[in-house]
Amino acid sequence: MEPPNLYPVKLYVYDLSKGLARRLSPIMLERERQRHRQREKQAPCREPDAGLDPGTPGSRPGPKAGKQLEGIWHTSIVVHKDEFYFGSGGISSCPPGGTLLGPPDSVVDVGSTEVTEELFQEYLSSLGESLFRREAYNIFENNCNTFTNEVAQFLTGRKIPSYITDLPSEILSTQPLPTPGPYLSANSDSVSPELGPCPTKILAGLAGLARPFGQALRPFLDPIQIQPHGGSPIGRPNGQS
Repeated sequence: MEPPNLYPVKLYVYDLSKGLARRLSPIMLERERQRHRQREKQAPCREPDAGLDPGTPGSRPGPKAGKQLEGIWHTSIVVHKDEFYFGSGGISSCPPGGTLLGPPDSVVDVGSTEVTEELFQEYLSSLGESLFRREAYNIFENNCNTFTNEVAQFLTGRKIPSYITDLPSEILSTQPLPTPGPYLSANSDSVSPELGPCPTKILAGLAGLARPFGQALRPFLDPIQIQPHGGSPIGRPNGQS
């Protein structure tokens, strides 16, 4: 009996912030620490926030402290000589690195699979009619990384790195940024050639939010429709939107 053919499976990882998240994050964290120290000076008898000082006896429950963000991750699966990803246009494919995002920032070796190209295409078609329909896209709950995690497990039995899949929950549970700023506007939408329609000033506005991170950002981020241009939709004629 001949051994089964094995096909390599790669995870392409892109930082949609182009390094901006990594650069802004330390600034936001330092402002948060300063803001917390100022509150403690003004009310020294107040019980500390558990999230900011979890080791203090008697701390009351509170939001989590800020956390360094290394990137805003978009991922895709590369197998059978093509790159597959999920966005607001549904499941799409292109040659590796063939979207306007260009080459990935990093590549993760997920493993190998015995799944043939024909079987894989049937699997993708079924996903495109169920879990990953274009209208099912949600930037927090059903996004490109949800898709690649599902596909990676189907192909190899392995999940993608947790620092990628944990990003939405970390953003939604992270506690405050400093004083309000003029940068964030619900009407600041424009068209990005790489991603399609999205608010371009959101990342700049992170440095000026006063409410908890996730609470302040979610109304602006929920409507975002990310669809890297350059791919062909799976299950629809090439170029049809």
